[in-house]
Amino acid sequence: MNRATLYTFGAFGGILFGYDLGVIAGVLVLLAKQWQLSAFQKGVITASLSVGAMAGAMLAGRLCNLIGRKRTIMLAASVVIVGTLGCALAGSWPVMMATRGVIGIGVGLSSATVPTYLAELAPARTRGALGSLNQLFIVTGILIAFLVDYALSGHDNWKGMFLGALIPAAILLAGLAVLPETPRWLLSKGRDAEARAVLAAARPGAGADALDTEIGEIRDIIRRDTEERGRIRDLWQPWVRPMVVVALILAIGQQFSGVNAINAYFPTMLKSLGFATRTALLSAVVLGVVKFLFTVWELFVVDRWGRKPLLTIGAAVMVVSLFAAGLVIKNVHDKDTLGTLTLIFLILYLAGYELGWGATVWVMIGEIFPLRARAAGTGLATTVLWSATGIVTAVFPTMSAKNHLGIGGAMWVFAGVNVVLLLLARFFIPETKGRSLEQIERDLRHGEPGGAAGGPAVAGVPAGADPDDSLEVPGEVGLIPES
Repeated sequence: MNRATLYTFGAFGGILFGYDLGVIAGVLVLLAKQWQLSAFQKGVITASLSVGAMAGAMLAGRLCNLIGRKRTIMLAASVVIVGTLGCALAGSWPVMMATRGVIGIGVGLSSATVPTYLAELAPARTRGALGSLNQLFIVTGILIAFLVDYALSGHDNWKGMFLGALIPAAILLAGLAVLPETPRWLLSKGRDAEARAVLAAARPGAGADALDTEIGEIRDIIRRDTEERGRIRDLWQPWVRPMVVVALILAIGQQFSGVNAINAYFPTMLKSLGFATRTALLSAVVLGVVKFLFTVWELFVVDRWGRKPLLTIGAAVMVVSLFAAGLVIKNVHDKDTLGTLTLIFLILYLAGYELGWGATVWVMIGEIFPLRARAAGTGLATTVLWSATGIVTAVFPTMSAKNHLGIGGAMWVFAGVNVVLLLLARFFIPETKGRSLEQIERDLRHGEPGGAAGGPAVAGVPAGADPDDSLEVPGEVGLIPES
């Protein structure tokens, strides 16, 4: 077991997540024609994955503690396999909706557990890289889904599009069968000898003293978790509430910016504008490449540029590109010009999104909560994010229909949302660049959550007052990356 092994199976967890999010874009184009789907039916089929993912994410914490991280991921992969087979065999849209929901449960379990598994096995020096790369793996999965959609569209093979998810699911399931459980879970269950053996395998070259020290640190974290277990009501303390508001802005804003409307419905949008199926799906591949490249760029600049500048720049780019896209769709009637300009502006939109409100949101959600409220805070933010995903993907087909706002009008609605996000990023969301988790928590306790960079004030907590006499040492947190 080495770093390459952990990266490999971290990649397949993220790729599975991204593939299941992206594959519906090509499937809907074919099913809409074969099954004569209404806008409402397209919306509920797409949103059913988000509903299932909410349930899976909420179950993940309890299952992780009960059966372990490894078995929870294996269960997630098995659930995805069952749901994928069900989708391929579906003969009506209600069955498709139900089986997509089953896939969503697996996706929710996996997305909530894989980062924790990796963080607890990886050496400390690689944990940050693993957390950041998870978003890149998800975007890679979306790109692979778009490529498969394009390759199989010439044969109208939507069943094959779904069945492509079996490959990363099977590799993830087989890989986890031979990898160990994490030392932290083993120690929490009193299996000390197994935990030490796993640590020794994960830390080649570490001496007995180093292993003893790390085991002692893990035991101390387990003790703290037991004695100081965070509760949802910890989020409503006056000094924590501002960060709850920030987390909800980040979670809701990420999805209401319109990203999953574009991810899921872009080929369908182009079809409605008069383009051939193959051309529409090839354009989706171009969008997938852009998402991948700008996610890579974000990984290199997030710690140099800072979080606020990325969120602000990203929102500004999204406002301009969406407004321009709406203008083009409403006023340009030449099909070739319309398609080219729409593609250009939506490429710019996704570039702004991935640079700003993509991975950056997940980085910040993992940073802004104090230790005791971190699990409850990230859980709340994740649940709200999946809820927002479901709302956007369910409503967009009806909202963008010709007898309602139309695609151009829908672009302007999202542009307006992004104006609000731009203002919030500029004037309300705090900067966390270059500050340790301890510094962020200390500033939060003293009524200065934004530190030197500024941010929302803490109502009811005067500067210099410490709402809690104890200052816990923040621990690691597993992040669930965005779609």
